[in-house]
Amino acid sequence: MHDLIIIGAGPAGLTAGIYAGRFRLKTLILEKMVPGGQILLSQTIENFPGFPGGISTGELIAKIKGQTEELGVNIEIDDATQITPEKDAQGVYYALKAKYNSYQARAIIIASGARPKRLGVPGEDKFIGRGVSYCGACDAPLFKDKEIVVIGGGNTAIEEALFLASYAKKASIIHRRQQLRASKILEEKANANPKINFILDSVVDQISGANIVESVSIRNVKTNAVSKFPCQGVFIFVGIEPNTLFLKNLLNLDELGFIITDRKLISSCAGIFACGDCVNKPLYQVVTACGEGALAADSAHKYILERFK
Repeated sequence: MHDLIIIGAGPAGLTAGIYAGRFRLKTLILEKMVPGGQILLSQTIENFPGFPGGISTGELIAKIKGQTEELGVNIEIDDATQITPEKDAQGVYYALKAKYNSYQARAIIIASGARPKRLGVPGEDKFIGRGVSYCGACDAPLFKDKEIVVIGGGNTAIEEALFLASYAKKASIIHRRQQLRASKILEEKANANPKINFILDSVVDQISGANIVESVSIRNVKTNAVSKFPCQGVFIFVGIEPNTLFLKNLLNLDELGFIITDRKLISSCAGIFACGDCVNKPLYQVVTACGEGALAADSAHKYILERFK
């Protein structure tokens, strides 16, 4: 029986682990792939406090992970699939089933993160790995001196376009609105880069090619005019979808599947807390995820003290 199980080893889950370790809670972190989460889809992060000029995402995660493990918090590779409330002499606890093992805990923090959202247009699935990508840091070298399009207008899209432009011959950013959602400093950097141009008020309706991507169909949302745009790569950054499918019959989720919590990150089920990209909130950033991890661990600690210690 663990005091606390944290599902997910991204910035939120790892930070929750640091605080849980300092509270001396018997804590286990479950991670279905590798520690780091979505942040590893980007090569660097420039807006995390304490690192002027930025830091590689791999290095940042390694530092946070090391700090977590120093406190005796173990990380196991396993994929949580079901959480069930149970009861013993001490009260309610949670039985957690995962891909490889089963676990028990007095409290749970969900930090399961999110995954890149897909466009849902013809050709997208067909060309994944053959020109369609959701990770610039992973695939940029494959598109050296080629023409690519980057779909999206938020911080991630512009950050990735700036990185991809260091490899590609040309990077065209396609965004459905006239105004970007990215920060002004990123917009200024993109505008100053001669290899980046913008196609605004536009969406991609189809991705085409024979065996690899050869073009996209672009539709202007104001005029409905459609044009064929030659390119060899399509990088998609249009938002995220939470990894919460295994919770749909347990917790209150919003219409998009994000977990609904109160200001202390308490979910609709007593003893279950949530933080990071799987939570309904106004800002999805690494720094906010870390803050939420600390708060979720504090709330879990108080819950455990009140009921079991």
